[in-house]
Amino acid sequence: MKKISVLIPTFNEQDNIIPLTEEITNIFRNKLKRYDYEIVFIDNCSTDDTRKNIEKLCYKNKKIKAIYNVKNFGYLRSPFYGLQQTTGDCTILMAADFQDPPELIMDFVKEWEKGYKIVAGIKNRSKENFILYFFRTLFYKIIKKITDIEHIEHFTGFGLYDKRFINILKKLDEVKPYLRGIVAELGFKRKDILYEQNRRRSGKTKSNWWSLYDLAMLGITSYSKVVLRLATIFGFIIAIISFFLAIIYVILKLVFWFAFPIGIAPIIILILFFGAIQLFFIGFLGEYILNINTRIIKRPLVIEEKRINF
Repeated sequence: MKKISVLIPTFNEQDNIIPLTEEITNIFRNKLKRYDYEIVFIDNCSTDDTRKNIEKLCYKNKKIKAIYNVKNFGYLRSPFYGLQQTTGDCTILMAADFQDPPELIMDFVKEWEKGYKIVAGIKNRSKENFILYFFRTLFYKIIKKITDIEHIEHFTGFGLYDKRFINILKKLDEVKPYLRGIVAELGFKRKDILYEQNRRRSGKTKSNWWSLYDLAMLGITSYSKVVLRLATIFGFIIAIISFFLAIIYVILKLVFWFAFPIGIAPIIILILFFGAIQLFFIGFLGEYILNINTRIIKRPLVIEEKRINF
């Protein structure tokens, strides 16, 4: 009998995990009877009653397991680590807030049985904030243009991953994993399934502008050389233009020195403009260095506090 793992990362999801678990277990009991299953929660040090509710679920059903982190290790590291701890023939990664529809589990498994090693849930519509959705779309369009791999638009990680892919993840030794890029980069046979992202059923969203910026910088610095190349090209072009402007200015000053006054304002404006350009690219260079520094240090993805039912 094949075994399907469902991995659910949590952080302050006390009102969502019990009804979500009930829906998932009902799917396996009624629609996917010929499969064994496990539901694995990996909790990022919740401060509400999330852990208490998880323990109730684990006590009632030994197929429900839990990993508790000693602190919040972030929304990228914890799920990536959790994927490596599952024991199924495939693993389904989904959010705990009902934005990822549980009913898609059946569609994922159906496509997996056809031979697809990865089945990705792709948002083609969303009930989330319109402005956030717009900026997400803009980010995906930009990163597809400037990276060497074809990024998957509106893919959050929600999907099914074959055990063979999970085994590859274990060998990557990633300390700051960008799963969306890894899925696109490794090139496993993939099936995309479109869905409408629901609103969060309960609780507050953990996404904010800072987390979106952090994700964008990680994607760009992990998979793109374009920004650094632009800095080089732009600097070269500016140097040439500046050289010719200087020659023209000297000639005009020598020939029309009495009728060619120049104020200080244009000079200040040019200095501020070029200074801003320099700071922009220095900032991006800092993002690349930060990414490199994080990978070199090689701290553990997470540190566990406790396991239940493993």
